[in-house]
Amino acid sequence: MGTARNGEIEIAYESFGTDGDPALMLLHGLGSSMLVWPEEMCAGFVDRGFFVLRIDHRDSGLSTVLPDGARYTLEDMAGDAIAVLDAAGCERAVVCGYSLGGMVAQAAAAARGERVAGLVSISSHTGEAGVGDPAPEALAALTAPPAATVEAQIEADLAGYRIWSSPDWRNEQAQREYLERSYRRAWHPGASERQFKAAARSGSRADALRGLDVPTLVIHGGADPLITPDAGRRTAELVPGAEYLEIEGMGHDLPPQVWAPIIASVTALSAGIAW
Repeated sequence: MGTARNGEIEIAYESFGTDGDPALMLLHGLGSSMLVWPEEMCAGFVDRGFFVLRIDHRDSGLSTVLPDGARYTLEDMAGDAIAVLDAAGCERAVVCGYSLGGMVAQAAAAARGERVAGLVSISSHTGEAGVGDPAPEALAALTAPPAATVEAQIEADLAGYRIWSSPDWRNEQAQREYLERSYRRAWHPGASERQFKAAARSGSRADALRGLDVPTLVIHGGADPLITPDAGRRTAELVPGAEYLEIEGMGHDLPPQVWAPIIASVTALSAGIAW
């Protein structure tokens, strides 16, 4: 486990594979941590020749947790990701983000395109109003106040997964085990609200996405009720030359059944980059 600093913010990260291979940075979603990217999936990327970095965003996992009322933006979080590249000695990386992480990856590509060799945006959003709007029950579960105990939070999270995870691949026991492992590692009630507000105050990235000159892959689940597939299609429409992969049956999660197509498509994107 390593740490990087961006001003007063300390970011925890973990690496897999051989330093010097093409770097792949994995950014997680709202209210979760680097554990969203399982070690088995990271190993799959390593087998394809990547040096993998998975990080905890600020207000997540083992990274700096900010006080109530702290204000920041996706661009600030993108700066954290670049600080990890610096700490790991990586000049450039394919930056792959899931959900909120996809928004951070987009912001990094827009602000620091020279450091982003490729952009992968999974189950994410452009920040535009009226695009990818969640089903009402999904939004209600996402924005519910934090529970009073870890045990209650796990049950609340499982209720959310029943709404938005891939319906045919749902494995509640595996989800429970992931949540228990994640919350044993770190639990920060209220932090996800600050991350949610960071995304909201950052606004639309449509103009920035139109101006990108970065090899881009957009992946979205065809059964996602939290950020609906039109958000992925819109992202791919905006970014010049972007490729789009919609995975049938995938909801707003990363079950083992989607690892192979994601790993294959990210590898194909990297193969076209002049490292």
